[in-house]
Amino acid sequence: MIDILTKEFGQTKEGDKVTSFELRSRNGARVSILDFGCTIQSVIVPDREGTPTDVVLGYDDIASYENGSCYYGAVVGRYANRIGNARFVLDGKEYLLEKSSGESNHVHGVFNKRMFEAFTDDGALILQYVSPDMEEGYPGNLSVEVRYDLREDNSLEITYKATTDAPTVLNLTNHSYFNLNGQDGSTILDHKLQLNCGHFTEYEKSFAQTGKIISVDHTPLDFRTEQIIGARFNDDYPQFRLCTGYDHNMILDGAEGGLKPIGWAKSEKTGICLEAFTTEPAIHFYSGNYMHFDPVSKGKNGIRYPKNGGFCLEAQHYPDSVNHPHFPSTVLRPGEIYSQKTVYRFK
Repeated sequence: MIDILTKEFGQTKEGDKVTSFELRSRNGARVSILDFGCTIQSVIVPDREGTPTDVVLGYDDIASYENGSCYYGAVVGRYANRIGNARFVLDGKEYLLEKSSGESNHVHGVFNKRMFEAFTDDGALILQYVSPDMEEGYPGNLSVEVRYDLREDNSLEITYKATTDAPTVLNLTNHSYFNLNGQDGSTILDHKLQLNCGHFTEYEKSFAQTGKIISVDHTPLDFRTEQIIGARFNDDYPQFRLCTGYDHNMILDGAEGGLKPIGWAKSEKTGICLEAFTTEPAIHFYSGNYMHFDPVSKGKNGIRYPKNGGFCLEAQHYPDSVNHPHFPSTVLRPGEIYSQKTVYRFK
């Protein structure tokens, strides 16, 4: 049985009281989740010596989560990643979305800055949010539910469900940054990584999608065998240089549907290994290339996180799918239920 402890985490600028919910397993894992942004604030697991180690990045106070720009640990939506030119056409009608700061595109959305309503259910934490019709330009009143389950094998399961009262598009994910070395201000360039991804989707210069699906063969994006993340950072590959590192939608091998392995990452320093699984067709692998531009100067324990201080494995559909009909559809209609599951297992 998983224990859940609650404590106050401060108050937002709007006066909302924020609560931290800590899930504890019998095998030494502790996961803290905020009802602000449905945010994973910490994941503490034992290293090879049994020392509790916090392996996700974030902040120690609610003001930093409100002011930060990196989406640390949050559920992002309505649409993870980018929608090109902040527009799409659905059922013959054009929808114009809010453009993200410094972008010609729409990126991620505002769920990371919203209060969710929290419930507990037999050792699980359930968070809900209703996104009103035309929030950021999206049609339909959207009801979202995210469930966090911490298992006794130190797996964190994230299950998403959503319904709408009008046709809309939806692409949810969790934006946790992992550093398996712990909260020591290090980069993740020394981590080993393996991904079950043989293709990726191509960027144009504005970071919108071209619609092309590219093989990882003979590119620095090939992690089908174990690689050190930083080993190819000097490679002169155009798609790699465009993002100044890894920031790519990687297509998972294997048939769609059902829980399938994403791959794994490992720190030699702590011995902590993260295995990941999802029902989604892709992941966004991000190596923290822009996190040093965060307007909030310090992360947890007063640490200034460096460039490449964390990596993300964001399970999702392809970016900008609504503008590329050959990509897997992200359209959700009344009467349908959006559902997906992602699992992070720590060993």
